[in-house]
Amino acid sequence: MPAVTTLTFFSFQNHKFWAFKQMGTVSLKMKSVKGLQFYKFLGTGGGEGFSLTPDFSTYAFLGVWDDQEDYTHCMREHPVFIEYRSKAFSQRDLVLQSVKSHGKWSGLNPFKKSESSEEEQQLSQKNNLKAVVITRATLRWNRLLSFWKAVPSASRAIKLAQGVSYYKGIGEWPFIQQATVSIWESFEAVNAFAYQGRHHARIVRETRQKKWYKEDLFSRFYLISDTTKNTTR
Repeated sequence: MPAVTTLTFFSFQNHKFWAFKQMGTVSLKMKSVKGLQFYKFLGTGGGEGFSLTPDFSTYAFLGVWDDQEDYTHCMREHPVFIEYRSKAFSQRDLVLQSVKSHGKWSGLNPFKKSESSEEEQQLSQKNNLKAVVITRATLRWNRLLSFWKAVPSASRAIKLAQGVSYYKGIGEWPFIQQATVSIWESFEAVNAFAYQGRHHARIVRETRQKKWYKEDLFSRFYLISDTTKNTTR
């Protein structure tokens, strides 16, 4: 089976402080998990896209796996996720197939295409799978104010974009290490937003001119599955 990327959201009505505290310690519990190539535990933003306002009710786990069976087994059997499910209100699982990725996240690009990616891409196109975009950036300390002043414009741009059905800010550290995930009807819609949208084009230009990012990454995926379940008992 080919490698997969997964993004799992846990939402909390109760136990919010418990979930917040996990961000400082839970990563250490995931070492040497079978098939797990790369992972991040992430907080989420309460606004649209990048956000200064945290969402203390939602947390995310990003993983890159040798295959989907390793992911399924880990989510079902690992003590970390058993405890998350016992305290969360709901769980949303996105399973993604990497299409293209450039840039780095913590010094490397974790989203590699599988050896059979061309065949999978043809199959994905035939099945009209949705597109997913993950962006991530580490901001330069001396560019923080300039970047965050531009955020409202970026948020308005994606809110008005055609073909986007979901977008959420995610990240490791508030204000400094930020990421976004968005789900689109197609890559044509992504391209129209990225290359034809006036607001987005200006932001891309400012990114290059003002050198906001110390490290950044832009990745595209097909959405293989998107499931949500209530975890309360």
